[in-house]
Amino acid sequence: MRLELQVNGRRRVVDVHPDATLLEVLREDLRLTGAKNGCGEGTCGACTVLLGGKAVRACRTPVTRAAGQEIITVEGLSPREKEIYTFAFTAAGAVQCGFCTPGMVMEAKALLDRQPDPGEDEIRQAFKAHLCRCTGYQKIIAAVRLAGRALRGEIEPRAGDPAGMGKAFFRPDAPAKVLGKAVFVDDMQVPGMLYGAVFRLPCARAKVKAIDVTAAKEQPGVVAVLTAGDIPGERYQGHIFKDWPALVAVGEETRYAGDALALVAARSSREARAALDYIKVDYEELPPLTSPQDSLAPGAPALHPKGNLLSETVVKKGDAEAALKSCAHVVTNTYTTPFTEHAFLEPESALAVPEDGGLTIYTSTQGVYEIHTQLVSLLNLPPEKVRVVNRCVGGAFGGKEDLSVQHHAALLAWATQKPVKLTWTRRESILCHPKRHAMTITMTTGCDAEGNLVALVADLVADTGAYASLGAQVLERACTHATGPYRIPNVTIRGRAVYTNNPPAGAFRGFGVPQSNFAMESQLNLLATATGLSPWQIRWQNALEPGDTLGTRQVVSADIGLKDTLLAVKEAFESSPCAGIACGFKNVGLGVGTRDVGRANLAVAGGRVKIYSGAACMGQGLEAVLIQIVAETTGLPATLIDCVLADTARTPDAGCTTASRQSLFTGEATRRAAAALAEALKGHTLAGLEGRVFQGEFYGATDPVNSTKEHPVTHVGYSYATQVVILDEEGRVAKVVAAYDVGRAINPLNLEGQIEGGIVMGLGYALTEDFPLQDGIPARQTLGRLGLLRSHQVPQMEVHLIEKGGTPYAYGAKGIGELATIPTAAAVAGAYYRRDGKLRLRLPLEGTPYRRR
Repeated sequence: MRLELQVNGRRRVVDVHPDATLLEVLREDLRLTGAKNGCGEGTCGACTVLLGGKAVRACRTPVTRAAGQEIITVEGLSPREKEIYTFAFTAAGAVQCGFCTPGMVMEAKALLDRQPDPGEDEIRQAFKAHLCRCTGYQKIIAAVRLAGRALRGEIEPRAGDPAGMGKAFFRPDAPAKVLGKAVFVDDMQVPGMLYGAVFRLPCARAKVKAIDVTAAKEQPGVVAVLTAGDIPGERYQGHIFKDWPALVAVGEETRYAGDALALVAARSSREARAALDYIKVDYEELPPLTSPQDSLAPGAPALHPKGNLLSETVVKKGDAEAALKSCAHVVTNTYTTPFTEHAFLEPESALAVPEDGGLTIYTSTQGVYEIHTQLVSLLNLPPEKVRVVNRCVGGAFGGKEDLSVQHHAALLAWATQKPVKLTWTRRESILCHPKRHAMTITMTTGCDAEGNLVALVADLVADTGAYASLGAQVLERACTHATGPYRIPNVTIRGRAVYTNNPPAGAFRGFGVPQSNFAMESQLNLLATATGLSPWQIRWQNALEPGDTLGTRQVVSADIGLKDTLLAVKEAFESSPCAGIACGFKNVGLGVGTRDVGRANLAVAGGRVKIYSGAACMGQGLEAVLIQIVAETTGLPATLIDCVLADTARTPDAGCTTASRQSLFTGEATRRAAAALAEALKGHTLAGLEGRVFQGEFYGATDPVNSTKEHPVTHVGYSYATQVVILDEEGRVAKVVAAYDVGRAINPLNLEGQIEGGIVMGLGYALTEDFPLQDGIPARQTLGRLGLLRSHQVPQMEVHLIEKGGTPYAYGAKGIGELATIPTAAAVAGAYYRRDGKLRLRLPLEGTPYRRR
């Protein structure tokens, strides 16, 4: 049908499908991609536009309803509005991944148009229909207030600080993200592009007897239908363990409900998805193994050739079992933590384009080289014939390390020799990608009569789901950090990661440590009660200091700022009888003997310096960090420095953006390259160095967990933190005070934003987020049912940055992306324990105003 629309002051005539939404027409027909498709259910707010002056969710608005009304998208803001909103959101630190930002801007415009000077509560209420998984909302609220002041003429937009250490340098990617110009993969269209779709079974475990795609191939618009036999290379892939089939073959079993059996490429997304209904599969549904106990039971079917035990980790120091007998106080409990969903705002998307006898894959990933390695193997192509390019990454938090859509788009593009884009719906994203590990942790902790920790014994069982992903590594970090940042002379920890037919579990912010931290910090509260010490005091007297050893026997270095973080929050803790406290620590870098390298090249061209690195920015502000390091090292202004990230054809491999490693590893590599450039500049102008390339590399050498060395170096660095959670009279979280040992704050504004976002994610983990399964299948497959906290539910947050000098690398920068979340759930649990004396052993916590049952 033909429809006339009034969009951003222009008359537009479009031919639309009768069932089309306003969002579909804006993005696909009018190519106004500032409005994003984050959920398709009206839950996230990323698609917000103005219709007749009111904010609406374009994904739930029939395009026919929009006829005859004025439509304004972020692209239609006036030049003055664009200037003000760009300034306000950048200056307030309200931009991280940027996927939700244009929708937030349009909500801000609707609010400020009707109420030029809103209070904080009004802003929180106005934004309660929006989700942001990065910022924690506090800086978004500040941005709206700042925009209001500028619109009222009280202030004028300004530039940020000059680039350099400790400066609130405005991140270069912010303007494009604020105004919807930043390109995410699903924003892309290329000539002749096809659309991909994936066929899956409706159960978690089944024996596949036959697959018939004959009818599907005959459907309108369908160009190709592929099954396992069409894969030209190695069918089984995986980030570390090659145990995950790109497509399940006839005669095999599916291992979870997200397993792919067939792929469709068609001329439109509607046609591709419609064709899935014509794929016929003969299969026998089998009883799923839905818990580690089921999988480890005698006689349980083996889900993988190696059996159902993925990995086992043992950490041992001293003789913990014997030492417990000497303790004045011993407590033992079993703690349970759930699967949780990353809920990044940008669903997975990839566009594969055949060119020059190979493929270029545009995607959204934490590691382009990790994806490249697997695609080369899958397609059986020479490495130089496969190029992986990151577009903007709309959040990840560990959930975009594995293959998701990249291999399926690549297979379809290679088979058809046409560009193919494959974007998951929100339901597919929830169903398919790896989650945070569910764990059961039994822990025994003992101290002497004065409250000094003596021994810890722990047993951890992690449900790693259908495939390995990073399950073995997550388990290892959960075990090596289970002692907390405390002095414990005797430690015995055993962990097991177990295959089940549940969704795979892999990397998620904190990487196993939030689970073991919840157990350890809860144990510490019980020992404080037993010894008559306050929760703050028992942590203070057991806190690690330089020269102490971790559970892995690594010697603690002089840069530790744990006690400084405790002092920073002491007054906040002691101000309320319903305050909970928890400490945490997290490694920086892969460590444990894994080869771990950061790389960067600096090229001088056209009188400018361009930084090239294969590292991915997921919203944490890596581009700004690297520019600041180059500016600090060379004295050059940021206006002469550009940054290119994550393109296997142009940038050196800097490893995956994981383990809070990029600021230190790629930051140090960049510093080394910049130091060489600075030396060359002593005898030349920048123009005189035209064409020169300066290379930087940093290798962080470490030892494995079970090293025979007396004092192995398990990781090149650690960050430390303490959080205090304060409850109000109704038992709701009123405030969080957090102190972080960051080493050196390269950009304090970006650091604060990461920490606030991590705190809110930790509050959700503690209080509202759950991920129940029914026969291995997620019971909640919409974003709105995940229990994600919104702006009107989030408490005030106060962040203290502790700078102790850090490691010798990257000007002392430490990563805090993962640490930001780790202590929160335990601090919340501690607050409720002090409030009512009830020990809560399960997350999310029960018996709170957030969960009454």
